[in-house]
Amino acid sequence: QVQLVESGGGLVQPGGSLRLSCAASGSIFSIYAMGWYRQTPGKQRDLVATITNDGTTVYGDSVKGRFTISRANLNTVYLQMNSLKPEDTAVYFCNAHLASGQYWGRGTRVTVSS
Repeated sequence: QVQLVESGGGLVQPGGSLRLSCAASGSIFSIYAMGWYRQTPGKQRDLVATITNDGTTVYGDSVKGRFTISRANLNTVYLQMNSLKPEDTAVYFCNAHLASGQYWGRGTRVTVSS
């Protein structure tokens, strides 16, 4: 079992930046990848970025060149979001992949608006 807690969401103007953090607890040594997904009302949860234990990253097409995912250690993952656009407004969820399955945080809301 892994518990994930996100932080760092909020309101930001277009063109601004935010940094999301996710702290994992529990069976952190079983985690082989962590990531961020986002969801808006009535739509599916979409990939933002993932990072494996060896540092391999994958980004969704809409955030390439603007967002950067990183890991400080086995239990902390960050999402640096720059040049934010109104269409980035969503609830952002932290995700952890283990051999036994995947786990989700409860989400943090990001609103990009002037």
